[in-house]
Amino acid sequence: MIAEWLQAIPPLAVYLAVLGVVGIESLGIPLPGEVVLVSATLMATRPELAISAIWVAVAALVGAVVGDSIGFAVGRRYGIGLLEAAGRRFPKHFGPSHVAIAERAFERWGVLTVIIGRFIAILRILAGPLAGALRMPYRKFMPANVVGGVLWTFGTTAAVYALGIAAETWLKRFSWAGLVVAVIVALTVGVLVKKRVIGLLTRPEEGAPAP
Repeated sequence: MIAEWLQAIPPLAVYLAVLGVVGIESLGIPLPGEVVLVSATLMATRPELAISAIWVAVAALVGAVVGDSIGFAVGRRYGIGLLEAAGRRFPKHFGPSHVAIAERAFERWGVLTVIIGRFIAILRILAGPLAGALRMPYRKFMPANVVGGVLWTFGTTAAVYALGIAAETWLKRFSWAGLVVAVIVALTVGVLVKKRVIGLLTRPEEGAPAP
């Protein structure tokens, strides 16, 4: 049943879904962009689905770069007040603590935050709009946006694809279990990295006075 349902999905629909969800998330609207990218990549490990992992990565890259650029323009136009208003309406995603973490990242890492932020859900959503609100020059933002997008989309796609193929090889008798294992491993790694980065951002600077 699952295999038949997946085979009925046109590859173009998968690419457009990846582009759209990743683009909207990068714009600053909380959507599960990484989950969609991982799921589409795992679908690409199934030859019968005729989905290209390369085109999945390209679709994600276009969505990431364009979405972040639009988010940057919106942040530049409306400033930090837009994020504060979004925080009042969507406190789980744009609350003061989320914005504070993102601002701390920009204070510590500057333009590198745009690259690093691609791998962290909170920063992936806020990096574009906040960079614009903080008046980062676009000539600095755009190269970092492209580099971060390439590293995240093609890096994630390559890693998940390799995991999916490996899972299929080692778990031939339980092919769908192989996909489940790959998803769990990828999501676990993502959670651990996220916790590590947020821990660094919430840790006081060395030499800074204790609150």
